[in-house]
Amino acid sequence: MLGRDHHDTGGTDSPFRGTSNIYDCSNATADMAVQCYAGNAARGMSLVALHNGGGVGTGRLSAYCGAVSAGVGAGAGIAYLSGASFNEIAHTIVNAVAIVSGIICDGAKASCAAKISQSTEAGILGYDMYCSGNQFYGGDGIVKKGVENTIRSVGRLAHDGMAETDKEIIDIMLNG
Repeated sequence: MLGRDHHDTGGTDSPFRGTSNIYDCSNATADMAVQCYAGNAARGMSLVALHNGGGVGTGRLSAYCGAVSAGVGAGAGIAYLSGASFNEIAHTIVNAVAIVSGIICDGAKASCAAKISQSTEAGILGYDMYCSGNQFYGGDGIVKKGVENTIRSVGRLAHDGMAETDKEIIDIMLNG
């Protein structure tokens, strides 16, 4: 199925919004967005993105690869559809981010499909790892204790850490 769709889970979970103190698990994953995302992906939609618009701080332009977020979202969606608990989904996200957080967006659209594939594989591996009793811990690279702190690390990496990388990628693309 050709098409694209975008699902924003950030409507309730941002620490910068008045709804940040929700304790029904929607602070980590919004059920409707995850269900629509996973359903569209399972039906073969060509581009589906799950977005946490809750202020993770990536900024308007970043060399941080968006396929990573999509793959991590796929892993979380698969975990959810498999009946995973909040804790299992949180660990799936942390594991997947630890595996593929270094992938950059270099503007090469031809390689995006491969990056999406690898990131989705990392999402699935992140879930399988946790189900097998394996996980990454706070202090392992950019992983921090807890999924929210790890997501903040990703935001910092994408916003601050990739600023010079983005300039260099653009220069390489324009000037060889």
